[in-house]
Amino acid sequence: MNKVEIISHDCLGVEAVMAETRHSFAKHTHEAFGIGYMYSGAQKSASGRGVVEAGAGNIITVNPREVHDGHPIGDGPRGWNMLYFDPDLIAKAASDLSDHASTSFEFTRPVMDSPQVRQCFAALFEAITDGTMETAQLRREEMLLMMLHHAMIMPGEPATKSNTRTAVAHARIKRAKSLLDDSPTDSHSLEGLADTAGLSKFQTLRDFTRATGLTPHAYLVQRRIDLARAMIKSGDSLADIANAAGFADQSHLNRHFVRAFGITPGRYARAVRAN
Repeated sequence: MNKVEIISHDCLGVEAVMAETRHSFAKHTHEAFGIGYMYSGAQKSASGRGVVEAGAGNIITVNPREVHDGHPIGDGPRGWNMLYFDPDLIAKAASDLSDHASTSFEFTRPVMDSPQVRQCFAALFEAITDGTMETAQLRREEMLLMMLHHAMIMPGEPATKSNTRTAVAHARIKRAKSLLDDSPTDSHSLEGLADTAGLSKFQTLRDFTRATGLTPHAYLVQRRIDLARAMIKSGDSLADIANAAGFADQSHLNRHFVRAFGITPGRYARAVRAN
């Protein structure tokens, strides 16, 4: 079984996904905050806090650009419902819960067992996916705030160094990373990144991977996937999008997209363009 379905995508920056699959997801990132509920099966995954396991009844979370993957545990599929939120939406909601002016927020537990979060998530997922609900907007606002209250670290709370795998990179690595962020469709070489960082090629490869959780090439591919996902919503053809996003062709985009998200760009396009 391999079912990954986008069941809701709205203009407010929320995407709802239902999945039941044995697919092993390659290391990837999202531009959004993600929180979900595992309703069956189990999986092991890399996260910003190391390798974790989640099973039925658990809440799972991911932060923007946090490197993670996902592999089934056992012979059967695992199933989950997931919500992805635009970072600005989360920042605005979370700021209502704190007196701090900071806009730095993050989930600090990639897996949690919390009845309060489960209850809020179930109500929020229903409000987001059931467009016929007259009180959907108010319900969404209420449950989002309550869910964050139970699930999120707020500004001012300490995050230990051991819990921060994706800590801010050394300034030299940040320069190399910025080069990829600023021009993801260009061709890049390890030598060019090393020159930008002022390091040897091996040091650049080692320190970049430590800082981001991805090799420079894998990071570049992820940035291109992010660009393609944003362009898909515009309605352009997938062949044109693949070329504009820096992929060799549409099949190249398809291969990386499925490895990361378990769904083809075509299916993703039909889902987001229908909403």
